[in-house]
Amino acid sequence: MIPRYSRPEMVALWEPQARFRIWFEIEAHATDALADLGVVPKEAAKTIWDKAMHATFDVDRIDEIERVTKHDVIAFLTHLSEIVGPEARFVHQGMTSSDVLDTCLNVQLTRAADLLIADVDRLLAALKLRAFEHKNTPTIGRSHGIHAEPVTFGLKLAQAYAEFTRCRARLVAARAEIATCAISGAVGTFANIHPEVEEHVASKMGLVPEPVSTQVIPRDRHAMYFATLGVVASSIERLAIEIRHLQRTEVLEAEEYFSPGQKGSSAMPHKRNPVLTENLTGLARMVRAYALPAMENVALWHERDISHSSVERMIGPDATITLDFALNRLAGVIEKLVVYPERMAGNMDRLGGLVHSQRILLALTQAGVSREDAYRLVQRNAMKVWDSYQVNGAATVDFLTELLADKDVRAALSEAEIRDKFDLGYHLKHVDTIFRRVFGET
Repeated sequence: MIPRYSRPEMVALWEPQARFRIWFEIEAHATDALADLGVVPKEAAKTIWDKAMHATFDVDRIDEIERVTKHDVIAFLTHLSEIVGPEARFVHQGMTSSDVLDTCLNVQLTRAADLLIADVDRLLAALKLRAFEHKNTPTIGRSHGIHAEPVTFGLKLAQAYAEFTRCRARLVAARAEIATCAISGAVGTFANIHPEVEEHVASKMGLVPEPVSTQVIPRDRHAMYFATLGVVASSIERLAIEIRHLQRTEVLEAEEYFSPGQKGSSAMPHKRNPVLTENLTGLARMVRAYALPAMENVALWHERDISHSSVERMIGPDATITLDFALNRLAGVIEKLVVYPERMAGNMDRLGGLVHSQRILLALTQAGVSREDAYRLVQRNAMKVWDSYQVNGAATVDFLTELLADKDVRAALSEAEIRDKFDLGYHLKHVDTIFRRVFGET
């Protein structure tokens, strides 16, 4: 992952030094358990910790050894023996490389999930704050991109809050799914290492034993994990696109914060572009792209092969680092989002009252007019307003006025009954109920 879209804490999880530190801890904890079982001397297990616990592993030296061995775990173990000395011969007793690699990857993915959950918490806090700020700020709801009926801007943000609450729950589930450990030896039979060793390592590393590892941890777990990241990314894009639409010049109901000194275009000094949310759309595409190879990794040959390995070396860091960055960028957008209530009100009025058409339709049917006739009566008046809007960019014909002048409508509804159906508050009467469903009693 390139530094432009990276945050240091998540990047640190995937750096070689961090990976080798986890490898060492897996090996050292396993040696402790073997010592408790009498397989290796307890003094040797202690020496391994004493000599390597605070060591800085020489990444260049490990790479140098691997160029000869063509095997990364053997290269690490050789370097570890250079640090520890003769007692290093007791490391990796009865284990296989996948015990180290798979357990390490799951430690990294579990810790990455912890950071991602914290990221979502920041976003949720921002969404809740802004949702209550604009709980009763009227704006137009749109279907197919076209004005439909009134909502509030707070409801838009409440919807996002509910969605990211589900995202958080999915990440928690993905963390639990991936938090397994395999120390079972070749083909996963424990022939040369006791299951108690796996249980000990799992406990020390914050994992649980994999029920059946077959030498590798089953990759359906990883597929679920990366698919979850893809779903979270899609939710990011959904909210990002909403903001992008709202920032369009013709709409301009909300926009990204434009900081002093910021430039929108190298050619056009007037420009204020939604660059952050456009960037989020692109990042979401990348995170989703990592889900498919994770699913293709599920089908390995027999007890194991390494066709998954190269994939995971790329998608592990790239997907988690990208999503970590995207969640924090989106939280920042929401925290600083500039909202224009007056513009929302003005846009809602541009269609000359058409947003109340359904109420007139229902009132006519309740007054005894067939639905087909009621629809025809409302639509013929609504289209006059639409036509004036198309010509002038704002309705010059008033829907209420047209209805009051329509003798067929007036035959069914009084003037007072018609005017009553143009009450904006009617559409917003259940906002409190929706907020309680989303946020609980506050």
